[in-house]
Amino acid sequence: MSDAEATGLPELADLIFAVGRQLRPPADPAFEPCTPIEISVMRFVHRNPGTSARAASEATLLPSSNFSRVLRGLEKRDLVERVVDERSARGVRLYPTEKARRNLGYLHDNWEQTLRGIVDDPAAIEIVNATLRRIEDELIARRRGEDHKGGRPA
Repeated sequence: MSDAEATGLPELADLIFAVGRQLRPPADPAFEPCTPIEISVMRFVHRNPGTSARAASEATLLPSSNFSRVLRGLEKRDLVERVVDERSARGVRLYPTEKARRNLGYLHDNWEQTLRGIVDDPAAIEIVNATLRRIEDELIARRRGEDHKGGRPA
């Protein structure tokens, strides 16, 4: 067993990937399916309404040209709204539309039904959620060259 395998971290990453692949989109015809890249953008916009296109592009690891293409597609399907920034006429702010909020509701309801009964202990679920939030936050910070532990930038 390698040192990496001994930490359990490779298995954690493998399981995160595997579980994500098991989550299927809702079958409801009202649900607007999205690609994984579109989901990444929508997730950021939902969590950060009013974000700038630049911040969303950076957060989703998309070069600006690719991000612009994805954003145009989401706008065309009425999932994202661009609003001109009052402080800077050149800047825009991104907001989820009502259709996007409904779509997220379908997705969450679907995931609730899919996962219900697998782990019933709310405390265990919160521990897993908190751990995954910490992992996500730390990976983002490392990518940006920040270090939350007081050491050198990653």
